[in-house]
Amino acid sequence: MPALIDLHSHSTVSDGLLAPEALVAHAAAQGVKVLALTDHDDTAGLAVAAKVAAEHDMQFINGVEISVTWRRRTIHVVGLRVDPDYEPLRAGLEKIRAGRHLRAVGMAASLSKFGIEGSLEGAYAHAQQGIISRAHFARYLMDKGYASNIKSIFKRYLVKGKPGYFEHEWASLEDVIGWIKGSGGEAVLAHPGRYDFGRSNMLLLLEEFRNLGGAAIEVVTGSHTVDQYQEYAKLAAMFGLKSSLGSDYHALAMRISRWDVCPSCRVAVYRYGRIGRKH
Repeated sequence: MPALIDLHSHSTVSDGLLAPEALVAHAAAQGVKVLALTDHDDTAGLAVAAKVAAEHDMQFINGVEISVTWRRRTIHVVGLRVDPDYEPLRAGLEKIRAGRHLRAVGMAASLSKFGIEGSLEGAYAHAQQGIISRAHFARYLMDKGYASNIKSIFKRYLVKGKPGYFEHEWASLEDVIGWIKGSGGEAVLAHPGRYDFGRSNMLLLLEEFRNLGGAAIEVVTGSHTVDQYQEYAKLAAMFGLKSSLGSDYHALAMRISRWDVCPSCRVAVYRYGRIGRKH
């Protein structure tokens, strides 16, 4: 098995199912040699993850995945090599986390109107003292038998137009890229293939992202197909952006199912089943 690089992963600090130290140990067991922990809107797990990574002779990269509202759409931007003590980044993330609580309250109220009670408390129980996300609501609803898997829960209850959806304004793209760059990091547009808003809007997003100082696109990621590797590698080249790769790992149940090779970037990539991918 070749050495692996994973620049996108999540722990219990956000919506992953492994604590930061367990996530690093698991990655090391899978052959990962370079790992970035990129929890949603929080850097609390970085110090302990870095310590454990050093014990496994693994190169560790401080990261974070930040929630952004762009033209009334939610997207995610990964920051790599960030300084978690940089005050504008720290303050910005704190404000986003407060907003996550307000969104959770709104989601719970929406679900209550459809006869689904106890979702706020249930979601926070799954959050394990970390940030609250839609994934935690999904796990609560799955526990209650509303569907047999996370993907179905999102489709039936938690996306726009469904009972548990609650629209929320996140940080601006300009602010987020500014926080990342100001902290000494690089901004990466996360999993662009998941944003279903058409090619024209994607080109507009990439142009704005580049002009604001964005550095890279996630070309190889667990939710992209091999064809999308090619598509986003070409878009990265078109806009003069780097290509990044990461599993978007959330859960121990996400086992390596097969190896793919990205023809453009010439790296082997491990692919997982789609568990816990919604935020």
